[in-house]
Formats: sequence, C-alpha cells, structure tokens
Amino acid sequence: MGEFFDIGIAVSRYILLRYFFIAGGSFILFYVLIRRTGLLQKLQAQFPTLRAIGHEVLNSSLTIVIFALTATLVLFLVPDSTRIYYDQEEFGKLYFYLSFPIMFILHDTYFYWIHRLMHLPQIFKHVHLVHHRSTNPTPFAAYSFHVLEGFLEAAILPIIAFSIPVHFDALVLFLLIQFIYNVYGHTGFELYPKWFSGTWIGKWINTSVAHNMHHKYFNGNYGLYFLFWDRLMGTLDDRYDEYFRNRRV
Repeated sequence: MGEFFDIGIAVSRYILLRYFFIAGGSFILFYVLIRRTGLLQKLQAQFPTLRAIGHEVLNSSLTIVIFALTATLVLFLVPDSTRIYYDQEEFGKLYFYLSFPIMFILHDTYFYWIHRLMHLPQIFKHVHLVHHRSTNPTPFAAYSFHVLEGFLEAAILPIIAFSIPVHFDALVLFLLIQFIYNVYGHTGFELYPKWFSGTWIGKWINTSVAHNMHHKYFNGNYGLYFLFWDRLMGTLDDRYDEYFRNRRV
C-alpha cells in the first residue's frame, strides 16, 4: 500500500507540474506578454474575469487527482495485464513511431463520440456544463471538468494500455503532446496562419478557432486533434472557415 501511495504522489506531482508549467506558461505568454504587444488578436475580444480563471484552476486541480489515480491504478495494480512494454526492440523502432498516429486517431475517435454523448441534454447539464462555464476559455480550462467527465477523459489511458502494444516512453510522450494540444485549443488565440484551413491538411486539423467556437456556441466542432469526424458527421460549424480567416468567433 505504501508503494501505491508513493507512486500516486509522484504521478500527481508530475501531472500538477505539467499543468501549471504548460497551461500557466501559455497564460503568461498569451494573456500577459502577447496581450501587451498586440502581436496576435484574441478570438473573443473580451478577457475572462479572475473568477472564471479561478473556476478553471479549481476544477482542474480535482481532474489532476483523477488522472493520477487512473494512471497509478493502471501502472501499479495491473501492469502485467496491460500491453505496455519497455524494450523498444520487442516491436521495433518502426512500430514505436507508428504507435503515435494510432494513439492519436484512437483518442480523437473516442473523444469525439463521448463529447457528443455529453452534449445530450440529459447529460450535459449534469456533467459537461462544468467545462462549458468557460464560454471564453483560457489555457487553464484544459482540465476544467466535472468529476464524471474527468474519469471519462482519463479513460483513454486504460483504453490504449489494454488495446494496443505501446512502449512506455511513447505513451508518456503521447500524453504530453495531447495535453499541449489541448492547452492550445483553449488559449483563445489562433497560431495557424489564416490560409491554413483552406489547405488540404488544414481541412482536417482541429484548431483553436474551432474549439473556441464550440465553447462560445455550445454545439458543433466536437473533435480533439482532427476534423475528420466533424466533417463526416456534419457537425462542423458552417461559419468555421469564415471565422478562421477573420480571427474572431
């Protein structure tokens, strides 16, 4: 039990530091430094209140505990039952790199459908509304979830760990990249150039504009990394390309 507790504390510390370093660093960069210089236009003209930011940080702190508990349970209680491996030669270097697009596609598909599920009226007001209180999100909103949504979001770790062979280092790096992209989606600023959404690849990549529209209007644009499912299912907001070019939602 002592070892389980020690691992849980270590994992919690890592996720907490990652959250405040990346989300906090992004907040300072966009909401302090860039705001002063005017180099980028904020997607929503208004800046959120300190109370709204505090709400995001408070909810995210609880999510961090949920994520740490999930990771500790997977890594400590059932390590031999997962498909996580530690010797890169077991599946080769090629598979090590191929596992990244597999994880991103798997995660994006899972996220899209649970996200749409959480927008059902019977579920939304009890679960997903907590996240949508950030109608004008900041980077701190990346983990601002209701407890139940926190567990749904954390479930991608056991889904990956039990479904595909994945090297431990690849899994850790994937979780880091997904958090960085999650923070980007909540910055309230767009980093891709105005012409990006009109390109072949830009047509399929999710952006901060797309997710900011979702926070402001509460429907459509359900994807995480990609727009595949939104375009396939007809849930991409019709105004997306216009708003992307104008840099206002």
